[in-house]
Amino acid sequence: MQTTKEHTTVLLVEDSKLLRLAGERSLHRAGYQVFAAADGEEALLMARENHPQVILLDMMLPKISGLDVLRALKSDAQTKDIPVIVLSSLAQANETKLMAEGAAAFFEKSEHMLQNDYSELVAKLEDVLAKLRE
Repeated sequence: MQTTKEHTTVLLVEDSKLLRLAGERSLHRAGYQVFAAADGEEALLMARENHPQVILLDMMLPKISGLDVLRALKSDAQTKDIPVIVLSSLAQANETKLMAEGAAAFFEKSEHMLQNDYSELVAKLEDVLAKLRE
């Protein structure tokens, strides 16, 4: 099934209000429909209710950690096939572990994300979506 950006829904899970709003704005500008969650509990609810095509998941979250959210998503029949791009400010040392837990990709958050208007994250998202369409 081929979808256009306008029909691609993204769930952005980020507890930092500044990063969440900036991410939403950048993803909207890139042509995606965006839902946003501020914590792990809200993320699981929104994933089940909205069935996004992809989830951008911060690892450091209140209520339920990003790792526990990833595990819950991958063990739930409703959400297990949704690709999850893990966002972490920790070094890529965790990438192998997170990929083994079911993440589709790893993106290291940095101070430059806001400066470059999330263009690198949007590019990573588009790479993951392109691989799904193959």
